[in-house]
Amino acid sequence: MPIRTTLWKINSQPQQLEESSLTKEQLLEDMIVAAPRMLSDEWMLIGRQEDTGFDGRIDLLAIAPDGSLVLIELKRDRTPREVVAQALDYASWVERLRPEDIAAIYSRFALGKSLADDFLHRFGQPLDEESLNQTHQIIIAASSLDDSTERIVGYLSERDIPINVLCFQVFANGTEQLLSRSWLIDPVRTQTSAAVTPDGQNEPWNGEFYCSYGHGETRSWEDAVEFGFICGGGGLWYSKTLQLLSPGDRVWVKVPGAGFVGVGRVTGRSQPASTFKVVTPNGEVPVLEAAKRGSYHGTYLADPENCEYFVSVKWLQTVPVEQAVHEIGLFGNQNTVCKPTAPKWRSTVERLKVKFPQFDAVGA
Repeated sequence: MPIRTTLWKINSQPQQLEESSLTKEQLLEDMIVAAPRMLSDEWMLIGRQEDTGFDGRIDLLAIAPDGSLVLIELKRDRTPREVVAQALDYASWVERLRPEDIAAIYSRFALGKSLADDFLHRFGQPLDEESLNQTHQIIIAASSLDDSTERIVGYLSERDIPINVLCFQVFANGTEQLLSRSWLIDPVRTQTSAAVTPDGQNEPWNGEFYCSYGHGETRSWEDAVEFGFICGGGGLWYSKTLQLLSPGDRVWVKVPGAGFVGVGRVTGRSQPASTFKVVTPNGEVPVLEAAKRGSYHGTYLADPENCEYFVSVKWLQTVPVEQAVHEIGLFGNQNTVCKPTAPKWRSTVERLKVKFPQFDAVGA
């Protein structure tokens, strides 16, 4: 059934707020541009009302930390078939954008600013031109959601089309209006659907998980090896994909910029730093008391959106970062965890099994 939210005013006699509407739907677009976090804390807006050449204009365009693009279309007064068909049509335009096209779009949106500079400032990592626009998501923003839209989007999502709906509802609180938002589908599912096939050629998933481990000041590969974990944090985009892992899964770990550094079996599920413990000679202790080579977003320990999340791993074979396996043609992706279905992933795993011959060790 369509997403619906009810809000209540808290007092001794709770009062339900009446649902309202925006004076004009253009206001929703204006508010998103003024406060992009209404959409997501993990995206950076880079374009607005760009001419597609397909007899229309996209409403908004954003970029994710892995360089993938996010097409945002507002439902306005269009019918479900119209808005979904138009979003898919515009996505075919987004797919063909070259790096120089994207940079030009941003310079028009941000008055001549540099996409590379602002991406580095926003995400704390350089924009890799090779990963730019390898994949994309389709997001429909709507002030109401009907059964037909839900069925269409759900059908496409079940078939791994990275599409989702963000439903905004408006409520009256005296002379003020309040806005709530709800996702139709868990955003991590849409994110992983977009990440699985960067070259657009699907094949059955081989059952092997990929992990991008950001070794540096924030987290340490030496800590991960010593205490048996992988982790991600600093925002839900980085941490939520850890939820894809279950005990028994095999995961291949790559340090961006270095190469593949290990393979292991997952032994637990994703936990925040506040509850995750590791084994030391003195027994089990909270992870941040033992892992001292990185900061692990310790300042956000009480913040469930920005804190570090950990998954316990029994390592089968690892190498130091200085000995990382790096070869031309091996798979890479900035998502913390993903289930790649690109042919390159299959060939990558086959090559890694040669480099890490203990990949299937029993009792390692």
